[in-house]
Amino acid sequence: MFKTKLSQSHAWGEFYTLKLMHRHIGAIAALILISLLSSLSGTPDRYTISNCWEGFLWGLADPVIGLDCLVGIVAIGLLSSVFVRGAVIARCFVLATVLGIIIHVLQLNLPGTEIAIAESVGAAIAISTIVFGTMLMMPNQLNFMVLALVGVSAGLFQGYANAESLIGAGIMPLVAYILGITLTLFAVTMSARKIGVAMGMGEINRILPWKISIAGFAFCAIGIVFLSNSII
Repeated sequence: MFKTKLSQSHAWGEFYTLKLMHRHIGAIAALILISLLSSLSGTPDRYTISNCWEGFLWGLADPVIGLDCLVGIVAIGLLSSVFVRGAVIARCFVLATVLGIIIHVLQLNLPGTEIAIAESVGAAIAISTIVFGTMLMMPNQLNFMVLALVGVSAGLFQGYANAESLIGAGIMPLVAYILGITLTLFAVTMSARKIGVAMGMGEINRILPWKISIAGFAFCAIGIVFLSNSII
């Protein structure tokens, strides 16, 4: 009797986990679709933010409308699922993005800014996307500190790039923008992390599911396309 109840409980837990994973996958797929549609519709790369409402809306949208940025965020979440305390990596990425925004608004300079950001922001983000895609294809070689450092670097560059429209904006629009982008980044990275855990990336033996491997190839391909476009 006890074994039967335990078995039923275990089956229900697996069903709930699978259902939750499908919801997260559906949500991220919807975000990718929105990103593609935004690219096709010609969403402006440069815009101005004049009030809190615009700041909040663009904060929510900025991580989504750029496909190269979006896949990098998803990759961070998936890679963080390899480690038990991987949520720290995702949080560091989000905080680094906010720090990058603040650095740009204060008009400070990052090391290599003239080359990696001011002259070719798209190239810097595309390269980070390629790096994350490569990491997804060989998780057995991942190191916690290396992934954290790469994530922080990517967050700084992405935040610095996204803050272009905030130059000259007031304090309240800036706060609203940061709130919006933080909500989106946390939602996407944590959802991707849960997907990775549900698919077995967090197991000790780190057996990489073929779907994650395909995602890694796809992310690399997207990064290469954006990198070639930014160079040309």
